[in-house]
Amino acid sequence: MTRHVDPTRDQFGAFKALADDGPIWMLNLIRLRKNAKYEDGREATGAAAYAEYGRVSEPFFKGVGGKIVWAGKPELVLIGPEDEKWDLAFIAEYPSAAAFGDMVKNPDYQAVVHHRQAAVKTSRLIRIKPGSPGKLFG
Repeated sequence: MTRHVDPTRDQFGAFKALADDGPIWMLNLIRLRKNAKYEDGREATGAAAYAEYGRVSEPFFKGVGGKIVWAGKPELVLIGPEDEKWDLAFIAEYPSAAAFGDMVKNPDYQAVVHHRQAAVKTSRLIRIKPGSPGKLFG
């Protein structure tokens, strides 16, 4: 399985090239490691390392106006690759793409993101333009 934890330079460039005309949602699908892999050798479960990431990154997330607009516990992939199993699923809203960029480029945020990197086995981060709920699909 290919590990997807951080965006590539090209992916981040494509993200920044999209219009920035209002709030964005970031769909997060996270598969945690059983045991975190810290470069300094400290020991923790993937869940504990991700919880620490959430705790120490919260001021940066809220500081740019971020909020969680949906969260759920994945139970089963009904359609899709059977090996895509997720431990966490949530949508984070940012007031703009620039706000998200400001957060991830903040040196103080970068100093704590190692908790996420140690915790995550693989992930998906999908930018979504918020829409309005409707009566029909599509």
